[in-house]
Amino acid sequence: MSLGFEILARDGAARVGRLTTAHGAIDTPAFMPIGTAGTVKAMTPEGVAATGARIVLGNTYHLMLRPGAERIAALGGLHRFMNWPHAILTDSGGFQVMSLKALRTIGEEGVAFRSHLDGSRHLLTPERSIEIQHLLGADITMAFDECAPFPAERDTIEASVERTLRWAERSRAAFTPRPGHGIFGIVQGGVHADLRQRAAVRLVEIGFDGYAIGGLAIGESQATTFAMVENDVPMLPADRPRYLMGVGKPADLVGAVKRGVDMFDCVVPTRSGRTGQAFTREGALNLRNARHADDPAPLDPLCRCPACTGFSRAYLHHLTKAQEILASMLLTQHNLTYYADLMADLRTAITKGRLSAFQLSETNP
Repeated sequence: MSLGFEILARDGAARVGRLTTAHGAIDTPAFMPIGTAGTVKAMTPEGVAATGARIVLGNTYHLMLRPGAERIAALGGLHRFMNWPHAILTDSGGFQVMSLKALRTIGEEGVAFRSHLDGSRHLLTPERSIEIQHLLGADITMAFDECAPFPAERDTIEASVERTLRWAERSRAAFTPRPGHGIFGIVQGGVHADLRQRAAVRLVEIGFDGYAIGGLAIGESQATTFAMVENDVPMLPADRPRYLMGVGKPADLVGAVKRGVDMFDCVVPTRSGRTGQAFTREGALNLRNARHADDPAPLDPLCRCPACTGFSRAYLHHLTKAQEILASMLLTQHNLTYYADLMADLRTAITKGRLSAFQLSETNP
């Protein structure tokens, strides 16, 4: 296997692991901050690393359009381009292309689309997606897939799954193995357990370095998401990392870890930070709320981030109401620190065999 993955502890279905890449090791369960366009919004690379993150997510679709994969490669690859020395996982671009709807046409070869930036025409195929991710220098490449909408008719989902499996074979064939780099396959199938099982079986037959649970967190309930995770996990190899895409809020992460998931990404902590919401050990806080205007307390007295160690809720409320850029910077770093610490606490609970007793504040979404 091009990537190293070792299971260090188990507690029920949950496990603590270590994923080794060309740019360092990641302790799992792990949350990956989203750096779609080569940056985590409102954060410096040093700030992201200070939260505890050792892997971020970039995106094929956005980077191919601007500034261009070949340009990034000529400048030394995405790690050097964005000054991030740790691991990078790149999304294949499939989800973004599918979301264009009126601007794209899906065919067996790939997806023809017009750029949302300038209307230029492009064809993204499995081979081109893998090539772009190689040019970027991603430690973890994602197979090109089709994420069907929710809700959708079963026939539509089934056709999408079969196409995704054919694209998975092409993606795997196009990937160039090298030490410290790997490719993940993506399980699709919507909320249809049998289709998801079919997809998982075929992906395992093709053989990937890790497996993503995709096609969820796009409108279904949390209970349905968890049910599909419980459906998928037993079908996937125990010695490979499992990645639940696009999830989520703190309670989603805890529930998925208890069901055997190792890796996560989501816009929630960074987007919330830019809109005045902070996740804390006592629950989620809306810094726009007037009740914080005279509060000298920190956001979270147990948090190690600059927002909590240097500023009061009153000041953060002021920055948020004044729409100062510093509000986005401080609250984003706080939220990413909270997520990183949550993952660390889950790893500790698993190692000590205490995960069943692990609970979030009832006010934390």
